[in-house]
Amino acid sequence: MNEIHVILFFTKGMSLVGWDNVGLLGREVALYFGLIEKGIRVSFITYGNREDLKYSGELPGIKILCNKWGMPAKLYTKYIHIIHRKHLKSCNIIKTNQMSGADIALKSAKYFKKPLINRMGYMWSDFVKQEAGNFNIIEKYEYNIFLKSDKIVVTTKEMYQNVVRRDKQLKNKISIIPNYVNTDLFEPVVENKKEFDVLFIGRITHQKNVQGLLEALKDLNIKALIIGDGDLKKGLIEQYGDLDGRVVWQDAIPHNDLPNIMNRCLIYILPSFYEGHPKTLIEAMSAGMTVIGSDSPGIQNIIENGVNGVVCKTDANSIRNTINDLLKNPELCKSLGKYAYKYVLENNSLDKILDLEYQMYSDLYKNKI
Repeated sequence: MNEIHVILFFTKGMSLVGWDNVGLLGREVALYFGLIEKGIRVSFITYGNREDLKYSGELPGIKILCNKWGMPAKLYTKYIHIIHRKHLKSCNIIKTNQMSGADIALKSAKYFKKPLINRMGYMWSDFVKQEAGNFNIIEKYEYNIFLKSDKIVVTTKEMYQNVVRRDKQLKNKISIIPNYVNTDLFEPVVENKKEFDVLFIGRITHQKNVQGLLEALKDLNIKALIIGDGDLKKGLIEQYGDLDGRVVWQDAIPHNDLPNIMNRCLIYILPSFYEGHPKTLIEAMSAGMTVIGSDSPGIQNIIENGVNGVVCKTDANSIRNTINDLLKNPELCKSLGKYAYKYVLENNSLDKILDLEYQMYSDLYKNKI
């Protein structure tokens, strides 16, 4: 087989600098390093300026295509298929990273007659609907992308069912490829003493329900670590402070630092109102943590209550009672952590996802030559 060249279009507006600033660079590129080892040629089309080129040394084997000329964002986006035509013309497959910006990747794919893989980590229209936005426009946008893509990649069965409900004829285009975890990086470490009882990692936004967590923590005499940034962070710190020294706030940290943080904490909690396929949750499970997740879309399909984690409601009382019950039962915590790790090994290991991804590229390439 000839070398397969895949070009990944970043989410609209995103850059390598952006990935790095929120601590996601290491996590996002791990899959592509693995694909390179399997003989796949990889290029990234980003929306960053020439600062993205400084990552060339950190990303050996990945061609970085960015707005190195500093063009106005709208102009760069409109003519991205012309600006990077040399590489787009010679590639075999074009892939999206999320639904936002998929139309730009589709335009390039059709212009150069290349197959398009439309990959989504979450259903954009569902998220907009949850926030009472105009999801009908997004649904129409998504459906247009679905119809014109060669492959549709979703991370959960719920997303698969969502797409099929819109049009049963799309069924044969869809592949379920879950988010992955580097299980060599995130693995259980036996440690008797934990520095924190509860850990939350994520964006400090309405979706994540951090306020519900803080309300629960007010009446618990435990230590909690909250890591992340977001539009609600300043207001929540002003309202709750550090709860008499029981809550430590920390900004987003590099992805490679997360395993060490997780191994210092007993319980990971994700009390969100809704999710797609939350990566940090499965990373905590891979680290052997006891995990609590809300009974919400995107979480309930990962946690089997009482087996590999515990499910709670999104209100403060339920969160508080669930944390309290677990802290009183260390043997249950050990069992949950053991089976959480087992779940990730069976469903989300990087090696497993690499094989699925590589097979998809190979099949699509064979069908198009």
